[in-house]
Amino acid sequence: MNANSQAPWANLVVDDVGPEIRQKLDIVESILSDLGSVVVAYSGGVDSSVLAAIAVRTLGSRARLVTAVSPSLAAEELKWARVGAAAIGAPLHVVHTDEAEREDYAANSPNRCYVCKGIVFARLRQVADAEGAMALVYGANADDGGDYRPGARAAIEAGVRAPLAEAGLTKREVRQVAKAFGLPCWDKPAAPCLASRIPYGQRVTIEKLRQIEAGERVLHRLGFGESRLRHHGGVARLEVQPDDLSRAVECGVRDELLTELTALGFHYVALDLRGFRSGSLNEALRLRPEMPAGASSTGTDSQTAAAPSVGRSGR
Repeated sequence: MNANSQAPWANLVVDDVGPEIRQKLDIVESILSDLGSVVVAYSGGVDSSVLAAIAVRTLGSRARLVTAVSPSLAAEELKWARVGAAAIGAPLHVVHTDEAEREDYAANSPNRCYVCKGIVFARLRQVADAEGAMALVYGANADDGGDYRPGARAAIEAGVRAPLAEAGLTKREVRQVAKAFGLPCWDKPAAPCLASRIPYGQRVTIEKLRQIEAGERVLHRLGFGESRLRHHGGVARLEVQPDDLSRAVECGVRDELLTELTALGFHYVALDLRGFRSGSLNEALRLRPEMPAGASSTGTDSQTAAAPSVGRSGR
């Protein structure tokens, strides 16, 4: 496949994104060219979509887009991945992973993301070996070191490259590039894995993941954009944007939230007055005197990896 003749970004010029970003894009292209052929860990989010687009433009059919599917991936996210791959002009390959069946994942320690990423990268490595691809790459960016993300260590151990981060592209710059490329996800909010809504130490079960997915569909249908349903057993703790807090308690909206979420099995519905915070369940880790055994802080491994997490991240 010759992506250059089809892709809307094939003739992107410096003026579209500015010389500094263009220089960083050149670095990404150089990294990919040196790798020769890649499997892209593709979630359909902004970061992995930009990386996939550049990989397809640079390598053509030697870039394979692969999405790992499990109960922790919302069905809506798989739809986004398919739409994004079609916009990029490359086939999407779907593989299934079984982390939900693993005790070390289900136990939901602070290293859950490390366990998950290790499983995902191992599965993608199988795909790469079968396809004769030389490398695995994933779409972490240069800003991804600011939170507790043990998945970074899994990437290091698996030898997975992060070209966007290595080139110094920030989250804002990646979105800017996605918009210039005309990718449909350019303004899509981050959508980490459903398990990230369950507090550490509380078991991850398929039933809980389904409750979370259905509950967040309710939030989105009611017009709450970037929001989260945090699963605290019988309590659904809702995080919405601060500007949406007052609307959440308006009579009609409140009643619909109560009716639909209690129908999913929650006994209580709570509204977090601090509003939406990415990675809010990691706040409890910062209260501990030290990080959990076997977990790396973001200050060392994240910098070494030049980027922590992919697709299904712990936010």
